[in-house]
Amino acid sequence: MGDAPPHIPEPWSGGHSLDDVVYWSKHVDPVAVYSISIGSDDSTYDEFSEISTSTGGKVYTADGADDLVDTILKVIEDIEPESSYAYITNSGDSTVSVIDTATNTVTSTVSVGLGSYGVGVNPDGTKVYVANSGSGTVSVIDMATNKVIATLKVKIGVNGVAVTPDETKVYVTNSASNDVSVIDTATNKVTGTFKVGKGASGVAVTPDGKKVYVVNSQSYSVSVIDTATNKVTATLKVGNGASGVAVTPDGAKVYVTNSGFNSVSVIDAATNKVTATVNVGSYPLGVAVTSDGTKVYVANSGSNSVSVIDTATNKVTATVPVGSKPIAFGKFICL
Repeated sequence: MGDAPPHIPEPWSGGHSLDDVVYWSKHVDPVAVYSISIGSDDSTYDEFSEISTSTGGKVYTADGADDLVDTILKVIEDIEPESSYAYITNSGDSTVSVIDTATNTVTSTVSVGLGSYGVGVNPDGTKVYVANSGSGTVSVIDMATNKVIATLKVKIGVNGVAVTPDETKVYVTNSASNDVSVIDTATNKVTGTFKVGKGASGVAVTPDGKKVYVVNSQSYSVSVIDTATNKVTATLKVGNGASGVAVTPDGAKVYVTNSGFNSVSVIDAATNKVTATVNVGSYPLGVAVTSDGTKVYVANSGSNSVSVIDTATNKVTATVPVGSKPIAFGKFICL
């Protein structure tokens, strides 16, 4: 923060007066000051307001000591928003890249099974499920440590992964057999399978848990499944090389990557119609939406990168380099 003169206590020492804070705000070059005015002293509030607004901060008001803790928590919430992370599978080196979405930088790399493809995050943000196509397994990663804590046997050719909102089931697509396996999370065992289109790849569950969307890459379509019956209720036509799929938090839109066209199709869930197409990197596969619904992350396997799309404008706002041949089918973003 710079050096204060000898007669002013340095910022990290105790015993500061309001005059000290005023001096620092004008001479020590702070990044931002967030202040709390307690009680109804207008002069103190005005002084705090001048300090905070001049440095890009904000002034808060607490009615008294009983209200102070809640006010402090509000300040912390405003200036330290939750971080979210994107888990990107890299099939070329059988790893998962962990990206901090606030900075768009890779913070960790996790080794998993052969040919890592699909990825799904459980709703409470504690576990990541990764489908390893070459080894026919699903790796379970503990998000607190970014370590593999379990490996589940499914079948060769597993692709997409999705976890239900109640965290009781995991849906895994199998491209070679054109079906979907259902895993019980309590036992980590496959409890059943059901048929879909040709080349089943990406899979996503709606926020209410009532529908599952499965992309069929060889028939350029999306199957819509009723989770109560595990029956296909609709089939939607999309682009060439359809691969990954993601649903917005409100369940209103569905995003599908088209690897043959280097694009993403945006589908209105109510009408089952494509309403927009966004050009991204080379050979896009995995796609996921942030928890606030403002951004879409797309894994471009052909260009070893991730495209970040602003959902308000449907424009690419950033491109992040990652590992070899990123795929990342499924909900790979989590808080």
